[in-house]
Order: sequence, then C-alpha cells, then structure tokens
Amino acid sequence: MASPINIATVQPQVNEKVPSSKYNEEEQKKLKKACADFESIFTYQLLKTMRKTIPENKTGMNNYGKETYTMMMDQKLAEKVSEKGNGLGLQKVLYEQLTKTNTAATSQEVKNKLK
Repeated sequence: MASPINIATVQPQVNEKVPSSKYNEEEQKKLKKACADFESIFTYQLLKTMRKTIPENKTGMNNYGKETYTMMMDQKLAEKVSEKGNGLGLQKVLYEQLTKTNTAATSQEVKNKLK
C-alpha cells in the first residue's frame, strides 16, 4: 500500500517579501504619481478633443472667459477621473510596464522586434 502524501510538503512556500520591482518604495510612490499625472493629461486632451466636436452656439452673445472656464473645468475633471479608483486604467498599465522586473527579457523582445 502506498504511503499517504503529506500535503504540507506539496504546497509551495511563499516568501513574505518578494521584490516586485526594481524600484524602492519611495521611487514606486513617485512612479505611481507620475503615471496618474500622465493619465490625467491624457484624459484632459481627450476631453478637449471631444469638446471641439460640439458645434458652437451662435447667439451673438460673447461669453468672455468661457474658454478659460471650460479649460479649467476639463483639467479638474481629468484630475478627478484619474484619482478615483483606477481612473481609466491607463495608469495601472503604465505602472506595470515600467516596473517589470524582467528587463533582460523585455530588452531582448524589443531587439527582436526591431530586426
């Protein structure tokens, strides 16, 4: 009869602190902030471009400061969208790409694509 398998020996051991990045904690915070800021700028450009597709109201009234107000509103909206949860998801993708630990494989992939 076969001996029973000890489950404790089959389960993988998990290290409590595995280095997930080539950056230290402070650099990771700065990188996350930079990714969020980039997403905010991207979102602002997206809003600005979408707003250009709306036809202007030709009532004859000149709304002084309307363009400035709209620009400031779009900037704040873009910042708030990027701050909430995962934003559009762009900052998460950027952060993951920038913190890849396997840089040798990544650089080799780039070299292969350039050939």
